[in-house]
Amino acid sequence: MTTTDTYAAYIASLPKVLAGAAALFRDAEGRVLLVEPNYREGWALPGGTIESDEGESPRAAARRETAEEIGLDLPLGRLLAVDWVRGSARPPLVAYVYDGGVLSAGQLAAIRLQEAELLSWRLVPATELTAYLPGALGLRIEAAYEVLETGAGPLELEDGRVVAA
Repeated sequence: MTTTDTYAAYIASLPKVLAGAAALFRDAEGRVLLVEPNYREGWALPGGTIESDEGESPRAAARRETAEEIGLDLPLGRLLAVDWVRGSARPPLVAYVYDGGVLSAGQLAAIRLQEAELLSWRLVPATELTAYLPGALGLRIEAAYEVLETGAGPLELEDGRVVAA
């Protein structure tokens, strides 16, 4: 067995971790843009899986997924939070949340959903996020929104909860 073969076998034996990235967009009133996927229950931020086989970075994935899902190809702001989410029926997930900025009325009107994956979109007041986003996802988005409000961060989260330093 060559060194290359040995290294490839070693890499194949390592634990698997999923990775995703999303953008937190708001309107002028501070409401958060959520999308409704057709492949699972509930709502989410625009975003999705990082294509690591192609060397895609989390920021690039969030921008690509946003362009694909809602038809807006916009530069993203700073990293707001990184969340380590344990999975019972899937490998752990590392989720990155970026500041998508404040969308103008014209940008909101220009939203075009990727019909193959999404049913609808809506703007949700920050105080109602956990009604649309249960569990770790809701906690993650609330924490990311708080970073926007306070200017702190980025935050390190585990299952949506801030990790104490």
